[in-house]
Amino acid sequence: MPQVQLSWGSATHIGQREENQDRFLAVPPVFAVADGMGGHAAGAEAAQKAVDSLSKTIGQPTLTVQALQDAIRMADEGIRSLGEADISMVGAGTTVAGVALVEDAGELCWAVFHIGDSRVYAWTPTSWGQVTVDHSLVQVLIESGHVAPENAATHPQRNIVTRALGVGAGGDADVTMLPVGEGQRFLVCSDGLSNEVPEDRLAELIGSDTTPDVTAQRMVAEAVENGGRDNIAAVVLHVVDVLPSG
Repeated sequence: MPQVQLSWGSATHIGQREENQDRFLAVPPVFAVADGMGGHAAGAEAAQKAVDSLSKTIGQPTLTVQALQDAIRMADEGIRSLGEADISMVGAGTTVAGVALVEDAGELCWAVFHIGDSRVYAWTPTSWGQVTVDHSLVQVLIESGHVAPENAATHPQRNIVTRALGVGAGGDADVTMLPVGEGQRFLVCSDGLSNEVPEDRLAELIGSDTTPDVTAQRMVAEAVENGGRDNIAAVVLHVVDVLPSG
């Protein structure tokens, strides 16, 4: 399989909240963001559980989709066990979203995964857009025709998620497979970023000549300047080069 040269950066900010419950992982082959919910200690602990579980997959060039889903299931089980051991942790949950470099049918691919309303965006010199589809009440209302997409960002119920790790029915993450290509760029973020910075501005920032680390810091800084009502986390990933195998 071909070899991939990557560059990445990350940033986070507490925003106007009392505690930062966003967590992120940016170590090949996994780049992810988790946004905790369920009270101060519970939300932070749930997001950390998600990152810790995914961290067990690092240290190898690629994963399989099965290994990725296994790590997410392990996180879900670990978060649920928090409430069983400590009543103050009942209701702990977290979103999670990210990209993982995987081997699928002998091909090198990106597995874009998510549960909840944390997002993954993909950029190339000729395209830009959100890859994930939010697991949120507003998304349900959009798909049913009850809310116009342009009104989603200001809808009063925009923060209600329909799926999360640790709560509800559980299940696997949604996964979208993308081919690996030179010049690709990804943004993985919590809703504290996507709710504060317009998508066209995010595209402008990720398409700039700055390093991924500087880009992530600028995105988070602009979210803070625009109100920063929630915790904010961003991971920016560049595919610098794709080298042929052998």
